[in-house]
Amino acid sequence: MSEIREPSAELKALDRLVGTWAVTGGAEGTVRYEWMPGRFFLSQHVELTQFGEPVNGLELIGNLRPFGEPAGADVVSRYYDSNGNTFDYVYELNGDKLTIWAGAKGSPAYYAGTFSSDGATMTGDWVYPGGGGYTSTMTRI
Repeated sequence: MSEIREPSAELKALDRLVGTWAVTGGAEGTVRYEWMPGRFFLSQHVELTQFGEPVNGLELIGNLRPFGEPAGADVVSRYYDSNGNTFDYVYELNGDKLTIWAGAKGSPAYYAGTFSSDGATMTGDWVYPGGGGYTSTMTRI
């Protein structure tokens, strides 16, 4: 008999992201989040202009489950873009606050954003080590 598997509660919490969002701030354009069948992975489709350059990307978000092993505790992602970049992230949603760590949890590079009370917007900041970063707002469309 096979083991019954369910997506983690931490991943299920990201359901608040599902839909299409207009992005303004340091990057401009749209992002769209949708569940893959089974709801073990959330995909993000990115169409942005950042630093004057267009960037299209795809991010897959979920718990790692290597062959024959249990699912990992953290909700992680890998992002692929039209400029040939691959970035890894760790997602953490506590209440209305979303943190996206670049690389490993606790990294000095991260995004910290807060959902509005109606869930229609999220505003936050991308923080980069050594300074820099930018404010970003997503509005559900």
